[in-house]
Amino acid sequence: MSDTELLDFAVYDFSTVDRLLGLPSGTSKRWIDGYSIGEKVYPPVIRDVRTGVEDVTWGEFVETRLLAMYRRDRDIPMQRMRPAIQRLRELLGIKYPLAHSQPFVGVNRELVIGVQEDLQIETQYQLWVIRSGQYILADPAKQFFETVKFDDLGGYVTQIWPDSDRIVEINPLKQFGSPVVRAVPTSVLAELMRAGDSIEMICDLYELDTREVEAALRYELRISA
Repeated sequence: MSDTELLDFAVYDFSTVDRLLGLPSGTSKRWIDGYSIGEKVYPPVIRDVRTGVEDVTWGEFVETRLLAMYRRDRDIPMQRMRPAIQRLRELLGIKYPLAHSQPFVGVNRELVIGVQEDLQIETQYQLWVIRSGQYILADPAKQFFETVKFDDLGGYVTQIWPDSDRIVEINPLKQFGSPVVRAVPTSVLAELMRAGDSIEMICDLYELDTREVEAALRYELRISA
């Protein structure tokens, strides 16, 4: 599957995106497709224009995850990210610039910095920041870059590890995009735990080790909090 096919692959609805990313209900819809309050219209941050389409593509999900990481670290209005995303989309010629490795690698650092400076993007919204006289990836961007897998040739995100231990995986081509440990949905493991099964029983049933089951349970607990 090519980058266009995978990134345009419709995987989720808005409520599922909110749940998987631990966002308040309705957040992903506002970021991805925009919203209105009275006569005031707020354009999408992720999509180029409002479409009214409820299906969320893999590329939109990946970009929403990066925005969620910025929101988690910094309580900032996402509308401030929109101009930079639009400019990167134009300059890189990529529909989902934040779902590609290009803005996060050194070869394109100057391009991203130029966009940030031209648009006067405040430090808290930037991908690249200055520390000790050097440009480095901002903490949310660095964490994002280190917890996704890029296609070796195309440079687009093919899977996500939502936690730094890289045990739970989100892959649009596995279990319909549900978070999994190996091939087992984390929601299934959590449901067994809620039903009274011990970790040892779950490990035996799915041939997983304790660390894998515990990682799945931590993930499910976090996104349900």
